[in-house]
Amino acid sequence: MKTGAQLYTVRSFTQTPDGLSETLRRVADIGYKSVQISGTCPFDAGWLGSELKRNGLECAVTHTPEQRLLNDAEAVAKEHLIFGCKYCGLGWNAFKLDSGDTPERFTEKYLGVAKALHGGGVKFMYHNHDQEFQKVGGRLIIDILAEAFSPELMGFIVDTFWVQAAGGDPAAWIKKLAGRAPCIHLKDFSYGRKFAAVGEGNMNFDAIFKAAEDSGVEYMLVEQDDCYGEDPFDCLKRSYEYLKSRGFE
Repeated sequence: MKTGAQLYTVRSFTQTPDGLSETLRRVADIGYKSVQISGTCPFDAGWLGSELKRNGLECAVTHTPEQRLLNDAEAVAKEHLIFGCKYCGLGWNAFKLDSGDTPERFTEKYLGVAKALHGGGVKFMYHNHDQEFQKVGGRLIIDILAEAFSPELMGFIVDTFWVQAAGGDPAAWIKKLAGRAPCIHLKDFSYGRKFAAVGEGNMNFDAIFKAAEDSGVEYMLVEQDDCYGEDPFDCLKRSYEYLKSRGFE
C-alpha cells in the first residue's frame, strides 16, 4: 500500500497554478509519493502530468467537480489518462431525502457518468461522508449505492473519519467493501468530533491498517479537513511521520 496526501488539506495553497506547483513540491519534500487532486484551481492535464513527474509523484485519485462529470465525462476520462490517474472521484452528494435527493436520483444522475468513465479506461469512485449512513426503507444508503452500481462501474473512497462520525466501524466497512475501495482516506477522529493529524486522535488504526491490507487497498490518503489554525503542511508531515513509524511510506 502507498501513502499519499489529499490536497484538500492544503486547498488554500492550490488556488493558482503557481500555488499548486509549489504545493506538489512541498508535499513531495515531506516524503509522500502520491496525491489526490481535490479542491484545486483548474489545470491543464498535460501540465499537471509534467508537474507530478517533476516531483516524483503520482495521482492516486481525484475529486472532480460534479458539473464536469455530468456534462463532460468522456473528456474527464481522457484528461485523467494524460496525467496518469485511473480513478476519478465524486467528493460529495448531500442525500437530503426530504428534498428528493435520494439514492435512486443519484443513480439516475451518475450511472451514465460511471459508464462513460469506464469506457474511457477510468473508474468512477464515490467518497462517503456521514449522510450515506442514513437508512431508506430500512437499508443504509451506502448499501443501496453498492447494489445499484456494479463493482466494475463504481468504487468507494472510504473515509475513516466520516464512517466513525456516522456511528460505523471504519475497519469493518473497508472489509465489507473489499475489492471496491482501492483508495481510502486516513483521517483521525479526536475528542469533540474534531479532525486530527493521523496518529494524534482516537481512531483504531491497528484495525484499519489490517483491514486495508486484507482488502486490497492500494492508496491510503491522508486528509485533515480542518487544521484549526495550524500549518496544514505541518499536519501532513506529522501524519506522514506517524505512518512511516508504522512501516508505511
